[in-house]
Amino acid sequence: MPEPQLLRRKLPVEGVLLLELYRPEQRNALSTPLLKQVAEALNDAAESPEVRVAVITGGSRVFAAGADIEELKRTTGDDPVRSQRFEAWEQIRSFPKPFIAAIEGWCLGAGAELVLCTDIAIAGRDVRIGFPETSLGIIPGAGGTAILPRVVGRREAMKLVLTGQPIDAQYARQIGLINEVVEAGGALEAAMLSAKALVARAPLAIMMAKASIRDADSLDEPTHLERERRRFVELLGTDDKTEGIAAFHQKRPPAWEGR
Repeated sequence: MPEPQLLRRKLPVEGVLLLELYRPEQRNALSTPLLKQVAEALNDAAESPEVRVAVITGGSRVFAAGADIEELKRTTGDDPVRSQRFEAWEQIRSFPKPFIAAIEGWCLGAGAELVLCTDIAIAGRDVRIGFPETSLGIIPGAGGTAILPRVVGRREAMKLVLTGQPIDAQYARQIGLINEVVEAGGALEAAMLSAKALVARAPLAIMMAKASIRDADSLDEPTHLERERRRFVELLGTDDKTEGIAAFHQKRPPAWEGR
């Protein structure tokens, strides 16, 4: 029997893939099957020349309420570390193209960790984000203690994870957990505007810029600078670089080929 469709895929505008978490009865709890569908959709998008940017969203009242509690009840300390769930998270994090989150309502636990996988996060004013795992006797297991400190700093990460208290959108913006706060209900519209702006830019350059910025998490500065320079030189030999300069001189929009 095929797995139920827990994720809706759309191409609402040219170049933009919209993913909508769709488990309304479970408040978009991120079960392993749902995470696998997100990973599969992003893997397909990574290979598709028709997709330059991906946007992920949830419901109007809940982005994602965390992990699936019923699934958690069935798992034990004997479960493998490199499980299907772990592999799905790795695939989501490795998506090479721009990835934008449009968040409304509650965004908890694994939902907040999904936001950490994205490059740009836009939230409605009524959003509440939190990492409540310690109240269940566990810790975040998909970036809440590994990636969060790199994004918001160690002290803010300690407070968020140890207390489990949710924060509002404005505070999340202040500490760098999200990029932009808009009126409630306006996150998806704002995310689509950002996505369209990214589609208009050189796709190879955008992907290399993303990869280079993410290298800051793992490389020392001299190695990072050398790798940045290598990417820069590589782009100098592309058709897109030639087109970008020609369009600049001719005062016209560039026609990117992605090569």
